[in-house]
Amino acid sequence: MLLVHGAGASTHSWRRLFPLLAQDFTVVAVDLPGHGLSSRPAISAGMSLPGMASALDALLESLELRPQVAVGHSAGAAIIVAMCLWGRLSPALVIALNGALLPLPGLRGMFFSPLAKITAASGLLPRLCAWRASDTRAMQRLIAGTGSHLDAEGVALYQKLATHPPHVAATLDMMARWDLSRFVRDLPGLAPPLELVVGENDLAVLPRQAAEVAALLRRAALHHLKGLGHLAHEEDPESVVRLIRSLCVCHGLLAHGRDH
Repeated sequence: MLLVHGAGASTHSWRRLFPLLAQDFTVVAVDLPGHGLSSRPAISAGMSLPGMASALDALLESLELRPQVAVGHSAGAAIIVAMCLWGRLSPALVIALNGALLPLPGLRGMFFSPLAKITAASGLLPRLCAWRASDTRAMQRLIAGTGSHLDAEGVALYQKLATHPPHVAATLDMMARWDLSRFVRDLPGLAPPLELVVGENDLAVLPRQAAEVAALLRRAALHHLKGLGHLAHEEDPESVVRLIRSLCVCHGLLAHGRDH
């Protein structure tokens, strides 16, 4: 099972799912380029959707890994789906946790990319963001703005990432280069079944977008998580793992047993 985190996160976001999923799978998780402990690509194009898909493809090829199940959170789901669309990944099942699979709607979409490009070009801004993130209350407000509520450990781990200027710079660069135009055009051709898991309180990726994605695909289904936000897998890892196991059983990738 491959786990791919979203923009601004790292493998830390899966920490409570690892021991549960490892009961049934060999679990592999990565820090995306420029995130966590992964270095930033030498060329900026490496922070785009095609660039990240290529980097992850190269890593899996080097490790000789062929995931049967691919689970992506937010932008991580878009990277997994893009790899499937472009012939770089062929899992039996794709699970998107609050997947960011469509362009941002309305005014947010109009201003997001230009603003991200301006901020990414500023060498000072990542340091200012990192300085601001040192305020625990500011970090708590930022997380609450996603519709999720994390415990003190969860907040501290995001704070550790956000106070590291290279990580912040890479996240801004990724957002500046995030272009889903080709991706959305190709989306109806997705071959593996796609299970869309949606936190009903998600304020970062509006839940209705998952229904729009499902309408584009022949093999897609929606699953709602009540009371959870964008970071649902960190808020309630046990419930998310139960759902992942149940979906794997339904697709014949796990035998009945521990999934009860």
